[in-house]
Amino acid sequence: MSKLKGKTALVTGSTSGIGLGMALALARQGANIMVNGFGETEGVLSEIRSIGVEVDYHPADMSKPVEIEDLIRCTENRFGSLDILVNNAGIQYVANIEDFPVDRWDSIIAINLSSAFHTIRCAMPGMKSRNWGRIINIASVHGLVASTQKAAYVAAKHGIIGLTKVVALETARTGITCNAICPGWVLTPLVQKQVDARAERDHVSNEQAKLALVSEKQPSGEFVSPEQLAALAVFLCGNDASEVRGVAWNMDGGWVAQ
Repeated sequence: MSKLKGKTALVTGSTSGIGLGMALALARQGANIMVNGFGETEGVLSEIRSIGVEVDYHPADMSKPVEIEDLIRCTENRFGSLDILVNNAGIQYVANIEDFPVDRWDSIIAINLSSAFHTIRCAMPGMKSRNWGRIINIASVHGLVASTQKAAYVAAKHGIIGLTKVVALETARTGITCNAICPGWVLTPLVQKQVDARAERDHVSNEQAKLALVSEKQPSGEFVSPEQLAALAVFLCGNDASEVRGVAWNMDGGWVAQ
């Protein structure tokens, strides 16, 4: 538990799913954690606190730049620094492009893409002053390939990968790295709802519905777990990854290999 001792990590969208997995894994390496997101928080804070690190919560709405600025400022004031930034917050909406509501497009671009720009621009001065930082943007295989009915999500995730590369180049001669992780299907609560709906629709078991859903895209037939993604994030935060810069690292059961 000493790999990241003395460091502070902010994980956006960390009250459940991938973000919570990231927060827990970084805490187990000794990092103090700033939690952000909606929904139940007391259980999350207690779980992280039980690991033996400092933890706090900020309710910033990641679609609002002013609240994002306050999130970064509060993190630095509370812990003394912001060393690891994991941009994980995201939302989804599915529709054909001619039917895609304009407000849904704007919200997805704001939360899935623009929020990362705002967190990075606000965190960068502190990271540069210490000449150390790790920025990890949670993209998606949809940052590398497209699927129908996901215009805003695919556009935002492609944008995240472009942003990652620019930040990596701008910090290439520093101790700051910026990389993207591109998950395939992950069995989050949101995806579980799709599994449940499919099982009911097709009159099959939950396990059969899971296999049918994931196999449409991932040759492995297996979901990626939040714990696997978090282990990759921990690696990217370590010294062994100091020359991993600007990559879009997919963990997707073979999706993009097809």
